[in-house]
Amino acid sequence: MLAGCAPCQPYSMMNTRKKQDDDRKTLLDEFRRVINGVKPHFVLMENVSRLNEENPYFSKFIDMLEKNNYKYEYKVLNAKDFGVPQNRERIFIVAFDPKQVKNYSKFEFPKPIKLTKTIHDFLDKEKQDDIYYYKKDHQYYPELEKTMISKDTVYQWRRVYARENKSNLCPTLTANMGSGGHNVPLIKDNFGIRKLTPKECFAFQGYPIEKYIIPKLAN
Repeated sequence: MLAGCAPCQPYSMMNTRKKQDDDRKTLLDEFRRVINGVKPHFVLMENVSRLNEENPYFSKFIDMLEKNNYKYEYKVLNAKDFGVPQNRERIFIVAFDPKQVKNYSKFEFPKPIKLTKTIHDFLDKEKQDDIYYYKKDHQYYPELEKTMISKDTVYQWRRVYARENKSNLCPTLTANMGSGGHNVPLIKDNFGIRKLTPKECFAFQGYPIEKYIIPKLAN
């Protein structure tokens, strides 16, 4: 089985610079090269939902599968439909070599399940390390304090203002969680306004955190 993909940043709506010459795009060509050379039984590719039919890199990938006689299906799935209260859409492409996988036609994407957990099942109630809290002298603290009035939801920083997520879901986690930049989820607890901890991020990603030992981050 070959599973993975190229970095998502060049295709993501978060990529505000829209660089057409982003070298990370070419890593999808490397993924295709491996399939061409190895001919795996089964291929699983995952990426942001914007890597879809309208994207030329997606079309090149599908063309490569067809030229290699792979049978494939693709679908956009959202984490909130599979037990995790995070709004996270991703496209999944599943492909089979019919010569090596005789029962490929029996494959089905999983059916959505009812969401029974809320953000409160994933957020810690105790005081967290000071590094996660915004200090009152932070340049954005006045705006955060004015907007973030509820302890019963998750907010999201949008460049110069905070937006409440009224769906009671965690917004999509990003790669820059620790820096507190654009689109990073924020919460208000009994001790202040803070970013999510690594443990909480693992939980919102669906990891069984009770089985993980997370090392303390350096300041």
